[in-house]
Amino acid sequence: MRAIVLASGIAFFVIGGSAFAADEQVRPPQSAKKLSEIVAKVEKRNDFQYVKEVEWSSDGYTVTYFTTDRAKVEITYDPVTGEPK
Repeated sequence: MRAIVLASGIAFFVIGGSAFAADEQVRPPQSAKKLSEIVAKVEKRNDFQYVKEVEWSSDGYTVTYFTTDRAKVEITYDPVTGEPK
């Protein structure tokens, strides 16, 4: 019985630890542009058809989109200036 309680306690800390790690992920700076502003810039690009995906990392927002001729384009935008890197 004691082993079960000990194993349950360890499992709680292992599972709970991953929840705490999610809070420590890199977030956009306070001065970052709104994501909608960056997506609006992408939508104004020549031959734009649709946005497939937007990802955030410490490098900035990476927007993946497709053009009318089916080309896949990935551009990383600076979160503060809203300009491509």
